[in-house]
Amino acid sequence: MAISATISSRYGGSFLQQNLDHFKISVQTIPRSQNIRMIVPKKINPASHVANSSALEATQVQEKKPLSLDSPFPDFRFDEYMNTKAISVNKALDDAIPLQEPIKIHEAMRYSLLAGGKRVRPMLCIASCELVGGDESLAMPMACALEMIHTMSLIHDDLPCMDNDDLRRGKPTNHKVYGEETAVLAGDALLSLAFEHVAAKTGNVQASRVVRAIAELASSVGSQGLVAGQIVDLSSEGEQVDLNHLEYIHVHKTSKLLEAAVVCGAIMGGANEAEIERMRNYAKCIGLLFQVVDDILDVTKSSEELGKTAGKDLATDKATYPKLMGLERAKKFADELVAMATEELSHFDAVKAAPLYHLANYIAYRQN
Repeated sequence: MAISATISSRYGGSFLQQNLDHFKISVQTIPRSQNIRMIVPKKINPASHVANSSALEATQVQEKKPLSLDSPFPDFRFDEYMNTKAISVNKALDDAIPLQEPIKIHEAMRYSLLAGGKRVRPMLCIASCELVGGDESLAMPMACALEMIHTMSLIHDDLPCMDNDDLRRGKPTNHKVYGEETAVLAGDALLSLAFEHVAAKTGNVQASRVVRAIAELASSVGSQGLVAGQIVDLSSEGEQVDLNHLEYIHVHKTSKLLEAAVVCGAIMGGANEAEIERMRNYAKCIGLLFQVVDDILDVTKSSEELGKTAGKDLATDKATYPKLMGLERAKKFADELVAMATEELSHFDAVKAAPLYHLANYIAYRQN
């Protein structure tokens, strides 16, 4: 039986369908700027939808200083924050993989890992840790691990047996420089190093929290995470794909690792269960948002602007949000996801939440 005929019953309904009533939002027009003053959707009772949390925990979240319709977004130097965190993350990544024997494999690992990129996942991890009272040092090993795993997924995704791409982050893909065999091994090495790095380098965090975060990270990559999205994507080639099907692919292939970034940062920072659940909801929204925007950019930007091959999905007749929904509806869907993410953060202290508010809008309105 075709996957498209069974996807809804097998994998459940659409994330948006399941959550629109849950979030009770009224979507507003959101200015497309990184330095905006956000208007937060109507708040909901935090105790009404926080899973596995006590009434006390829910109250602790509610008693912080949230944004409201009468409280403008606090001033925040987002570009400065991004630059500062990127410098810290890049240094930590450089230190994590010294150039050593065997030279070729470490060169290949460093080539893709240090090739640039927005470092969105590490920044989400660090910002989430800081939101709940932790500091950058507690989250940095996990932040590096997330970027290692993300880079692994890009190396493998670009291989001829997968998406067969020649350009990544404005440079030739790993297998084009080092060969397919080395590219596969470089990805494998980055994956294993990610977990070693978290276990060996995390300090001043309770062991139980480190173990929980490692389990969260592993789940996001495996057969219920990234791998699930990739295998369903591959199995869907030539199929008629509906929105539920497409959403399943991207929730797993893209969103799960972004979700892990936020949740693992919260765990490392000492978040309680109510806070973790709110941040997980936020992450699910921005995770799907990331892919919706990616699909939009693929049909509206050039290869030079993107740093990767543009129009590839259209050329291969691959299912995307603009293809199934239309470009304007896809843009509206992106706005809806930003609003839902904002609703979850509105229950936290506005100043501490500022980086995550801006990161959501950065993801929504990025140009590459």
